[in-house]
Amino acid sequence: VRGPIQLAFATSIDPVVPLEISITRMAVTTVKEAEAQSGDNRTMGRKHIIPYGLYRAHGFISAKLAERTGFSNEDLNLFWRALANMFEHDRSAARGEMAARKLIVFEHESAMGNAPAHVLFDAVTVAPAQANAEGAPRSFKDYRVDIDHAAVPAGVLVREMF
Repeated sequence: VRGPIQLAFATSIDPVVPLEISITRMAVTTVKEAEAQSGDNRTMGRKHIIPYGLYRAHGFISAKLAERTGFSNEDLNLFWRALANMFEHDRSAARGEMAARKLIVFEHESAMGNAPAHVLFDAVTVAPAQANAEGAPRSFKDYRVDIDHAAVPAGVLVREMF
């Protein structure tokens, strides 16, 4: 599918080590389930969790495809808001504390772009923060996100949205 917005798969900044945990549910959720369990209301299972992971994703907005489809600046602003809040109203055990932590936007003067995307993405680095250089990262504070503004070519504006 091709449209004005394209998002690549996110990749982990550091290796992640999934942990397996056991879960037990002590209540039935339907009458049928209660009858099938004959009064024994336990359901056991396993879940895999990642104690903490910071993922980086790249996205692209094509001004030319936006023009062809009627995608407007109002639509773009709605997309930025949705991206910032995408996990806020969809909590679950699997992603209970997930959050979009930083959005860096490269805005080009030209509809065809003033620089290749890979040059702009290379200007952004994510590294361990000094305070946690020794231990495993367990929060966003354990990372430092830097933008090399000198590496951003002329005609490209850098905006940090959140």
